[in-house]
Amino acid sequence: MIVVADNEFTSEEKDFKMGEIEYEMVELLRRLDVNRPVALTLACLSKGGEISSQCIEMVSGLRQPEVSIAMRYLRENDWVDMREEKKNQGKGRPVKLYRLTVQMETIIDAIEEKVMSESRTILQSIERLKNIS
Repeated sequence: MIVVADNEFTSEEKDFKMGEIEYEMVELLRRLDVNRPVALTLACLSKGGEISSQCIEMVSGLRQPEVSIAMRYLRENDWVDMREEKKNQGKGRPVKLYRLTVQMETIIDAIEEKVMSESRTILQSIERLKNIS
């Protein structure tokens, strides 16, 4: 279990960690063909509240580019919102903070619909193969 403890993180993020439920969520999402970075990022975001990309990196073990790509996918689906906040001293780049804009149930429903659609396509292909052979 990875625990975040860094001066750059908020008090909520310092105690943030992925537990058994989040790891199970990642495993189940992976079985549904959700890529690893998206699955780990969703597990981090599922705990609610805002979380920085740096915290997601530390907790999930993802690299910065992986978090960015996952966030792009989540934002394209309108599942996450991002805002920037200046650091305490006002120096350097602002910190990007993310939060889910929809319930996890909505995301799961969208994943379910995608899986069902793909399954129907596969079954139609199998049926067509049976008919032409």
